[in-house]
This record gives sequence, C-alpha cells and structure tokens, in this order.
Amino acid sequence: MDRIIHELPGVAGGLSVLRFGPPAAVSGRKAYLQAGLHADEFPGMLVLHILTRLLTEAEARGRITGEILLVPQANPIGLTQTATGFLFGRFETVSGQNFNRGYADLSDPGPLELGADAAANVAAIRAAMGAKLDAMQPQGALEILRHRLLTLAHDADLVLDLHADNQAEPHLYIGPALWPEAQDIAAAIDARAVLLAEISGGHPFDEACSGPWWALAARHPDAAIPPACLATTLEMGSNDDVDPARAEDQAAALLRVLEGRGFVEGPGGQAPLTCAATPLDAMAQVKSPVTGLVAYHCRLGDTLRQGDLVATVIDPLGGETQLRAETSGRLFARHSQPYAWPGRVLGKIAGAEPLQTRTGDLLTD
Repeated sequence: MDRIIHELPGVAGGLSVLRFGPPAAVSGRKAYLQAGLHADEFPGMLVLHILTRLLTEAEARGRITGEILLVPQANPIGLTQTATGFLFGRFETVSGQNFNRGYADLSDPGPLELGADAAANVAAIRAAMGAKLDAMQPQGALEILRHRLLTLAHDADLVLDLHADNQAEPHLYIGPALWPEAQDIAAAIDARAVLLAEISGGHPFDEACSGPWWALAARHPDAAIPPACLATTLEMGSNDDVDPARAEDQAAALLRVLEGRGFVEGPGGQAPLTCAATPLDAMAQVKSPVTGLVAYHCRLGDTLRQGDLVATVIDPLGGETQLRAETSGRLFARHSQPYAWPGRVLGKIAGAEPLQTRTGDLLTD
C-alpha cells in the first residue's frame, strides 16, 4: 500500500489517498472508493478503514490484480468545522455550498475522434477528460478539493462514494444505464431501495464520474461508447451508526464486490438483492408545511400505502398537522431530529410510479 498526501490550502494534513495494486496503466483496471464527502456521515469511514486492512492482507498475498484507490476521509475541510461544538460537515461554512454538489462537467471534454472500437473510444475520452482537468485552475480549498477528487476518480472503471442518510436503511443512487449491472453492489450493502436517475440535480460526485459517458453516447450515436465508469452513491445507513460489527460485514461485502469485478483474486459473490430498483422521481419526500414537533407513526422499513399517516407535526402553542404518504412504497429514510419547519424533509418513501410533484432537482441539499 502507498499513502499519498495531497495538500489543500489552509487544511493541515491535506487529503490522504491509499493506493493498492498495480497501476491502471499496467493492470488495465481501476477502482476508486471514498467515504466522508459529507464529513458528518460516519459509517463509510469505518467501512473503508476496515477495508484498508482487508486489502493490505490481500496485497500481502499477491491477490490484488487492479489498481484500487481508497479515500477513507474525502473531506478534510468539513472535518475541521467544529466551532459550534458539533461537527458540521455537509456544507462548507464559508460559502454555504454542499460538498457533494458542483463538480466539473466532463461531458464535453474537447475534440474527439471516435469510431466503432469501444476500447479505443474509452481511452480517447479518458485522455480528453484528463486534459480538461489538467487545464483547470481551481481556486480556494473547496474547489481544489472537488478538482482533486474528480481527478483521482474520473478514469476509474468503478467508483463507490460511501455516504449515510440522517436515519436510514442502506440504499443507493445510480444512473439507469448502470442498472442492473450494479446489482452486486446493491446486494453488498443489503440495499432496501435502489433509486435510478440520469440527472438528479446539482451535479453530485458520482454523476460527475458516470454521467459524461451516457451524455457522450447520446451526442455520438454512431460511435461505440459504453458506460465505462460505474459510479454510484452508497448510503450505508444512518449518519451516526458507527457499529464495528456491521462495518466489518459491509467491508467484507465490498471486498467481495472487488473480487467479483476482477480487482482482487477471490470468489466474490453476494446474497440476492431483496428490493427492486425504482425511479428517483417516484421517491416521495415527506415535507412539513409548518413548524413544530414531529411524532412519527411508522418505523423505518415499513411498507406504506398512499394516504397512510406518516407523522404528525405538533405546534406546542397551537394545533396539529398530519403528514400522509404521497405514494405507496417503503419508508427507507426519516429525520432523527423531531422538529420541523416549512419545507423540511422528514421522510423518504421509495415508490414505483413517477410523481408529478417531483421535478427539477430531485436531490435536496
């Protein structure tokens, strides 16, 4: 294992990247895994800490056959935001920007000569993407961090961005062009929801890696352009759920993904996936129209029918407002802080049919 430190202005210690296996230029394969892009989402950091040990053992046995990059703490800026006595890692406090939005658009990397040879097209596109990134001159720690992470990941075959929701079951976000190929990844985290969207809004990290491939394929219909980067956001559970036993299981499952995909010698294999993939614009967000205390009437994992009572928002000085399910489906996420205000998302229901209310940016900040 090699440890590489990338300096960031004003951030002591910089960004640490752990590299395993032969370089992609030699092996022809590259995987990139990161955690903690939202610095206050903790389970993935522990999972990659454990996976580092598993990969170190595999490397000692000569089992690693492709280049693997791990970034267990992808947001050293957010990890410093503790002035209030509580780590605040979703947004940069200086700019108010979400750390997982605003990544560079590589869908137009410059002039390309493309044809019927898919492998040659992939190599040409990756070279053009790399040249475009090299030409950029990001300013400030946040832009430099975004640029560095995308530079590390843009030419990978597999990109896993580990997150967690406030209070949630494991689930993942992925582009339709990458499904059902990614079923092994969903099964690895025992996903209870798989949410499909080509464009979710705000240009998050995983779509900055995978989206250019289907955009280029649409722009060059006569060329052979495969979805050469399988990138997905994995929500590993609840933000604060740092459970060593569960993290051990998840790290071992991700190792099996790497085995099954040829980055590590081994049997691979996962238990069957127990949920169906559904459109992201079919996911109902349970939003409060008022301010007050939140009393939930259902638990994570409950299967709801349209119209079911999800929560009541109680004004301690006034009345009560009932919040009902907009669609039928599984309640896979809700908020742990039982207080609402207008527009606050208190729950997420994975429905099957697109909703007229779900337009524009499908992800909330």
